[in-house]
Amino acid sequence: MTCYFRHLRGVFQKAGIEVTKENRQDIDRAIHDIVSVKYKTCPAAWKKVKKRITEDEGAFASELRKALNKTK
Repeated sequence: MTCYFRHLRGVFQKAGIEVTKENRQDIDRAIHDIVSVKYKTCPAAWKKVKKRITEDEGAFASELRKALNKTK
């Protein structure tokens, strides 16, 4: 889980998300949902995340922020 988080620091910063032990799993689930990959399928999720942030990092950050706000 969260094997790609270290690569997403800038995305998390843009989204205003502070990653903690308590919210890592929620963030990971939200990312998997956004890229439509079964949860805990890290390599496939990371491949799609890289593509999405290359296309529009700001839009991905915004979508992630919205997804996490729905879970609160």
